[in-house]
Amino acid sequence: MADQFPLHESVFNGDIRKVSQLLRTHDVSQKDSHGNTPLHLAVMLGHKECVHLLLAHGAPVKVKNLQGWTPLAEAISYGDRQTIMSLLKKLKSQSRDALEDRRPALIQALKDLGDFYLELRWDFQSWVPIVSRMLPSDICRIHKKGSCIRLDTTVLDFNGMHWERGDITFVFNGDAKPSQSLTVLDNKLHVFQRIRYEESEAELEDEVDILMSSDIMAAQMSTKNITFSRAQSGWLFREDKTEMVGDFQADFYAVNGLILESRKRREHLSPEDLQKNKALMENLSKGALVDNCDIERRRALTPPPPPRVSWREYIISRPGHSPCLGRMPVSKENSKTFKATVAMSTEFPMTVEALLDVLEVISPFKQFQKLREFMTSKLPPGFPVKIEIPVFPTVTAKVTFNEFEWKDDLPAAMFLIPRSFREDPNRFPDL
Repeated sequence: MADQFPLHESVFNGDIRKVSQLLRTHDVSQKDSHGNTPLHLAVMLGHKECVHLLLAHGAPVKVKNLQGWTPLAEAISYGDRQTIMSLLKKLKSQSRDALEDRRPALIQALKDLGDFYLELRWDFQSWVPIVSRMLPSDICRIHKKGSCIRLDTTVLDFNGMHWERGDITFVFNGDAKPSQSLTVLDNKLHVFQRIRYEESEAELEDEVDILMSSDIMAAQMSTKNITFSRAQSGWLFREDKTEMVGDFQADFYAVNGLILESRKRREHLSPEDLQKNKALMENLSKGALVDNCDIERRRALTPPPPPRVSWREYIISRPGHSPCLGRMPVSKENSKTFKATVAMSTEFPMTVEALLDVLEVISPFKQFQKLREFMTSKLPPGFPVKIEIPVFPTVTAKVTFNEFEWKDDLPAAMFLIPRSFREDPNRFPDL
């Protein structure tokens, strides 16, 4: 087995000349028996030259090893700021490239879908009165015409102890180039801002600071054992719960076996970091949002001592249980079962697949394929017109689809920036 991974072995030994030679003929994304790619090893062992060479040859940053950790996670553990920044930049670049590969198919799916108006309500609720007053709710109005989408909302920002309301519009134009495709309008101030396609250097530095001061998280929603049972209503005579949700008759179901499995590592954190993070999570669990704006520039950590492990000892160890190559992990695993409800309606005119196409165009994220598989294969018949799920012990999130109508007469002007609006690139600093 030790001879099956020559590129891994060269990286392990820090032989940059041999690594350079092997990159011409070997797969840079190959995983060894522990699920590690050459980039995983280069990061864990602190071989910076190997890291930069592998990244230059397109080594994937998002790939996980058998323990569920990416090279970026291992870089945060090791604590070298420059390496974390390099991997973060490459991760964002690779994500953009992947989106661009899918973009033509998504835009075509959007064009093939009929034009429509959709109204949905989302809100967060709590049984704690003071928390309930702080939590937001909003009605989003979505118009779709051709490859264009318009979303109108009123929630603008969280300021102090209340949500700032406004009159905000997001406009997506699928025919425009990516850097010009998404615009946000402030309809009260008559200004607009194009959503930047790439983060600035200062924003990336801020993100590195956050990564270096937070737990390394690996979380996934386990959907293997999910089942649905009809929700019941009535005190004396129990019967299956069926109600109107907006314009649609819907059957209510309890979602059983919804489990969030999470793992966290914190070997890179100081006692002060742990104390701050604990206070932050306590506030969040009470529904209080905290503006973590006092983050200081983090310095690189002192490297961990080199491992006293040979390549052979590493590669012949039991898969997924390799000797520690970097900083000794301080980890914790947690599994939590959620109680959720969903209301399904066979009267809703849109399919789940079509909605997912729309959402992926305007808000792509890495777990979308898993969501698509769950939404299209696991759910009971119909469309999920109402979904209710806890996000914290005292806070529940709820999304309701109130109204839907096919529209073939939407004016094109709805999807254009009004001439009276002026561009303000700093109107929405967090976008």
